[in-house]
Amino acid sequence: MKLSYIYVSVPDLKEALAFYRDELGLDEAWREGESTVAFQLPNSPIQLMVDVPPDSGENWSTGPFYEVDDLAAFMAQHSGFAWVGEPIEIPGGRSASFRDPGGNIMHVFDQSAPE
Repeated sequence: MKLSYIYVSVPDLKEALAFYRDELGLDEAWREGESTVAFQLPNSPIQLMVDVPPDSGENWSTGPFYEVDDLAAFMAQHSGFAWVGEPIEIPGGRSASFRDPGGNIMHVFDQSAPE
């Protein structure tokens, strides 16, 4: 597992952009459609991913995003985790979420989609 993103769920992307880009001065790294923007965190390989979720599902809760080599294999190896919802398709791969023992949401993803 490699920490890649800090995921922040927001209700309004325009308001989030005004805060993270304009107030905090973070540089935009990439965008996905009209609901997701990532910012490069200074002096770090980690990015801050800001997203307007499509619904109120628990799997869209703010939390860290870890990259794994193979999401299906990771899930099989950790079948005892408290998985939240079903895996979803993301650009380049798939993502899934689980609760840690304290109830916090953790996200894992792979980049397994054929190029």
